[in-house]
Amino acid sequence: MARLILKIINMKKVWIIVFGLSCLGLSAQKKWSLRECVDYAVEHNLQVIQNQYSKQIQDSNLKMAKNQYLPSVSGTMSNSVSFGQTSFGTGSLRNDRFSNSANLGADILLYNNGRLEKNIRKSQFDVEASQYDVETIKNDISLQIAQQYLTTLLNKEIVKISESAVENAQKQYDRAKITTQVGTTAQTILAEAEAALAREKQNKKTAEINVGRSLFAMAQLLQLPDYKDFDVEYVEVPDQLEPQLKSVDEVLTTAFENQPQVKAAESRINSALAQTEVSKTAFWPTLTASVGIGSFYNNLLNTNNIGNELIYVKEKKFFEQYKDNFGQQGSISLNVPIFNKGITKLQVEQAKINESVAKITLEQQKQTVRQNVQKAQFDVDANYETFLSAVETEKSTKLALEFADKSYAAGRTTIYDVNVARNNYANAQGSVAQAKYNYLFSLKLLNFYAGIPLAL
Repeated sequence: MARLILKIINMKKVWIIVFGLSCLGLSAQKKWSLRECVDYAVEHNLQVIQNQYSKQIQDSNLKMAKNQYLPSVSGTMSNSVSFGQTSFGTGSLRNDRFSNSANLGADILLYNNGRLEKNIRKSQFDVEASQYDVETIKNDISLQIAQQYLTTLLNKEIVKISESAVENAQKQYDRAKITTQVGTTAQTILAEAEAALAREKQNKKTAEINVGRSLFAMAQLLQLPDYKDFDVEYVEVPDQLEPQLKSVDEVLTTAFENQPQVKAAESRINSALAQTEVSKTAFWPTLTASVGIGSFYNNLLNTNNIGNELIYVKEKKFFEQYKDNFGQQGSISLNVPIFNKGITKLQVEQAKINESVAKITLEQQKQTVRQNVQKAQFDVDANYETFLSAVETEKSTKLALEFADKSYAAGRTTIYDVNVARNNYANAQGSVAQAKYNYLFSLKLLNFYAGIPLAL
């Protein structure tokens, strides 16, 4: 009985180990979807993180601008000691003294033509611009990921085409081997069939290497520490593709409204306008209010008498003097700018120049978006026409291959004709796949500018 129990326990351990290894294998074989790749990239990409730090700096600048409404409070405490004679009338007297004072003061800006509010408004536009910069980087990375993802799917489809070509070449080789052995075909036919099979196997191996290369490139884009177990989900792309229906003008209207690089440029124009208003406040007077409290302590080191030779008055102790000498003060000051070497005027002129620079930057961003949309539209139209042409070529080369196979089986054509027909068909299949994925990416890119998220 004990042996039976021990055997059962050992079997459980074995199954646990086997199940654990299976789980490890499944986790290592995880296939990434396009959405997972994009989400991972925008979260872990170092350039995105760097721009997020830049936004945090702008957030801090906004908080500092808002805190300018608060009063500035400061406290001071000073100690001083002096020894020796000091002048007194026509003579001098001994003045060995220790002094201590403490003060607490606060001042607040009452008026400067709205400088604080305008500075806050400028900082808010800077925060908006930095956020749009982060979104721009995320969009650029997402498009790179999508393109590389489709390239990987294309290479995987080419592997399937190569596998089919190898199967056909293998069948032809097996048939040539049989016919050569029975003496109905020459040895050269078998040699050519064997060479054709070797070529197709080489093409298949090249296609598999290209898949690995594209997966490696994808892992590099994702900045993964280990690329060896990385793979992507296979997405079945329909053979029938629909043409793009939206016009360039419709896409451009949406792109100008939604693309973050355009919105960032618009925010920087508003920031430049606000900075001009901030600079102009230096022409206006500044009204400041101040309040404070303080006290002090004095100690004559050479005597405890603060009276004269006839009247002896003993010096009070530290806390007694602080209590008796406690005082408060308040003031309002007006600072009127009269002449500061023309610096304020030059600062305003510089701010206006920055306005012009920001406006030019917006036009440049719009021009870039317009060119990208127009190129995407051109690629969509061209790639769709290429796809339709490639499909027709594939149909004709497939029919030609079928005729070549039948003619070869009937003895009316040579194996060389069959190989040529098979190569033409494989090339046509590759052209269809290439055109299909080129069209799909250009269509996804155009839809992206039209405000449609990336997805397969």
